Amino acid sequence: MIEPDIIIIGAGAAGLLAARELAQAGRRVLVLEARSRLGGRIHTFTGGGFSGLTEAGAEFLHGPVPLTRELLAATGTACHDTEGTTYEVHQGRVSVAESFLEDMPQLLEKLDALPHDLPLADFLTQYFSGDEYRALRATITGFAEGYDAADARRASSFALREEWAGGGAEDSPRPEGGYGPLLDHLAGEAQAAGAVIQLNTVVEHIRWQRSRVSIGCNGNRRYEAPRVLITLPLGVLQAASEEPGHVAFAPELPAQRQAVAELGFGPVIKVMLEFQTAFWEQESGEVRHALPGLGFLFSDAAVPTWWSQQPSSRPLLTGWLAGPAADQLRAAPDEQVLALSLTALAYLLGTSPDFLRTQLVAQRVVNWGADPFARGAYAYATVGSAAARQLLAAPVEDTLFFAGEGLYAGPAMGTVEAALHSGQQVARQLLQALA
Repeated sequence: MIEPDIIIIGAGAAGLLAARELAQAGRRVLVLEARSRLGGRIHTFTGGGFSGLTEAGAEFLHGPVPLTRELLAATGTACHDTEGTTYEVHQGRVSVAESFLEDMPQLLEKLDALPHDLPLADFLTQYFSGDEYRALRATITGFAEGYDAADARRASSFALREEWAGGGAEDSPRPEGGYGPLLDHLAGEAQAAGAVIQLNTVVEHIRWQRSRVSIGCNGNRRYEAPRVLITLPLGVLQAASEEPGHVAFAPELPAQRQAVAELGFGPVIKVMLEFQTAFWEQESGEVRHALPGLGFLFSDAAVPTWWSQQPSSRPLLTGWLAGPAADQLRAAPDEQVLALSLTALAYLLGTSPDFLRTQLVAQRVVNWGADPFARGAYAYATVGSAAARQLLAAPVEDTLFFAGEGLYAGPAMGTVEAALHSGQQVARQLLQALA
């Protein structure tokens, strides 16, 4: 075992990019990962009856994401635009979506004139309070909760304004073959430069003093280094001492704990359902609502958002539930979530859950809020996020460093790009400290 200059906790996107940067600069790096796999909230898997690679976590690219594209290009991974028709289903009626949030111009006009930041729920109450805006309030709240996994009572109106004005939600290509090859590429380059990556190593406590850190892990294992880079998800850092995944610090970090609590971190449930055929493409005796060329589907169902693999003809539908609705199911068994999803999809297609079950060849529920090594899916900006991120960006006694998508300040918050950018930035900060 090497005697590391730096220990990195977490082998997700931020941790692996930082490991590569540091190892290639000649530093001795040890990466500790709780899971039996790389990637964190990126998880490209196969097997379980699925006909090909499937994304249990991050799936799309949102916005320009230059660093992500640069790394994908280095692996020879092409990206393809999503295609197909976007449908809406409300009160049992199916229609083709006319535009992306048709109320957006009116909303952005009010947001641009907003004198100071407010939680989104407060903004909508103050500026769109009448009955004539009931549908707008519901649509905007649902979109913030569904797309950003945000709680509208905490989400920053200013941050959402920046995101929506940039149109990132409308530009969502996929990496061909998923994000998995990108993570494997980073890990391979880090290891080639001498980094050691150790899986199945759950960090339980971090004892530290200036220039000396002792990390206690499962199995009574202990690792020491002068500095540590912590890339744990916000949900893990937010966990209370009695909750699964909690990591203790000694001495404790009250200011950093408070800053972490100020940041938003939303849960997501993904439900992947692969069928024998794309039976939803045409009406039949079993399916009353045909959705030919289905790309995305937004609805009032209990699992409101679904998408296909267009332009691929693979008969896989993914259901998506995020924000407070997903939080209510944080402790639900997977079979309960599957049953809820099948009932929702049956309503949307005008069929029965029993019929859907006869067509299923593979299914998987991934409840990121229930995962003790994630405790949620991705960050969103709150009114107090800027100050909290600034505090966490500062090293503690030049010894403890933090990175991850939740600490990124920019338009790509909550994305793989944010994690990569944060990992790269903090690695360079570490190299300066070590120079």
